[in-house]
Amino acid sequence: MKDNKIRALLLKGNPTTSTRLWSSWPLYTELVGTTDNFDYIELVAEYTPLTQSDLENVARAAELHGMGSMIKVDFQNRGYVAQKAVGAGFQAILFADHHTPDEVRESIRMIKPDRMGEGRFGYPNRRFIGAQTHISQLEHAKRLDEIVLAFMIEKAEAMEYIEEICAIPGVDMVQFGPSDYSMSLGKDRDEYEAEYKAAERKMIAAAQKYGVSPRCEIQSPEEAQYYIDLGVKHFSLGDQFKVLRKYWVEEGARLRKMADLL
Repeated sequence: MKDNKIRALLLKGNPTTSTRLWSSWPLYTELVGTTDNFDYIELVAEYTPLTQSDLENVARAAELHGMGSMIKVDFQNRGYVAQKAVGAGFQAILFADHHTPDEVRESIRMIKPDRMGEGRFGYPNRRFIGAQTHISQLEHAKRLDEIVLAFMIEKAEAMEYIEEICAIPGVDMVQFGPSDYSMSLGKDRDEYEAEYKAAERKMIAAAQKYGVSPRCEIQSPEEAQYYIDLGVKHFSLGDQFKVLRKYWVEEGARLRKMADLL
């Protein structure tokens, strides 16, 4: 069994850094690992097609470089994908689109071990138990208990229940989602910044009150200071799609102008 690096850092109260990958090609995970700048990668499975073999390869590549791995899953099939990701070796699940505390509780039960009626995750023989046919049942249950469970707070209804959600045992991290939050209120994000920033601060305060770790997504290190001043120390820096698109738009335009003069 691999140690859960993300859980270990949370238990120590250490800060964490991550970055978002869309590609399931493990080379990109390895590339992130070679920088020695990130504690884990987040694979945004909510946005991208992938196979179960992809999950194993990404988790394996992260392990080879001493990193943890998180997967962001859709709401409707979250139980299936989350359990398969855990079986493949992922150490954290980021759940999207929850509206109510009961939905959060249901998701937690999907990942907690089926032990004395606690959860609904059984005993599958997958690569996360190591290069062996099985481990003891309670070792398996312990590993499941160490999976870090994070929840997107991105619906107006979820914000209404934010304190109750943060008080639920098993909620380890929360992250605000401004785009979905704005849409849930029938607004465009770009016209709603002051309001959604206030909602995000409310989420951060509620998380800290209940011992939950707020995690914030930023596009540059300069953006981190705003959150550090609020007591945040868990960050997701950059997004593979956004970074590549920015480069191709800006540098491609420069080259296009040069080529048009030939």
